[in-house]
Amino acid sequence: MRVLIADDHDLLRDTLVMFLQSQGDIKTETAPDLPAAHKLIEAADEPFDLVLLDLNMPGMNGLDGLKATLALGAGQRVALLSGEATKEIAEKALEAGAAGFVPKTLPAKSMINAVKFMAMGEQYAPIDFMTAADETPTHPMADKLTPRELQVLKGLTEGKSNKEIARDLDITEPTIKLHMKTLYRKVGASNRTQAALMAREAGLF
Repeated sequence: MRVLIADDHDLLRDTLVMFLQSQGDIKTETAPDLPAAHKLIEAADEPFDLVLLDLNMPGMNGLDGLKATLALGAGQRVALLSGEATKEIAEKALEAGAAGFVPKTLPAKSMINAVKFMAMGEQYAPIDFMTAADETPTHPMADKLTPRELQVLKGLTEGKSNKEIARDLDITEPTIKLHMKTLYRKVGASNRTQAALMAREAGLF
């Protein structure tokens, strides 16, 4: 099974590659933006079994990037990947012909199962996401952290740098580093990659 992962966050791409290749039967290629993904699709000897496109990476222009990728006509199945998309966007993606909608908040095992499911020709969207009300459930890991630490951890799971997180939250980089040191201790992580993996596997974001 061959999967193309197109996302502009290095950490997220590397994490997904690690998850999928740990299965042994999934080969992956990656691209940092939509034009690079299209070049790989067009240069491939045979269609990818699945193409995962980040909704917010360069070149996407919302759902237009999804439609353009589907229109390449190489036979590849294309799914949308996002940590911020609404249920409405997910529904529109599926209506446009996407193989599925994959929230970046999915735990590792669910992510792997979703990829295999879509690559086999099925359409995927998590039922709990598509039917959930707009409320934030309590979570054991979230209960350990302050709201600001949760915001920093969310930035880590999205593959953002300290500078990007600081800009998003309108605070300084040294403050971000202090928050990270505290949240590492609270969740039992030794570095940013481990903290992001733990949050993802716990389904926190």
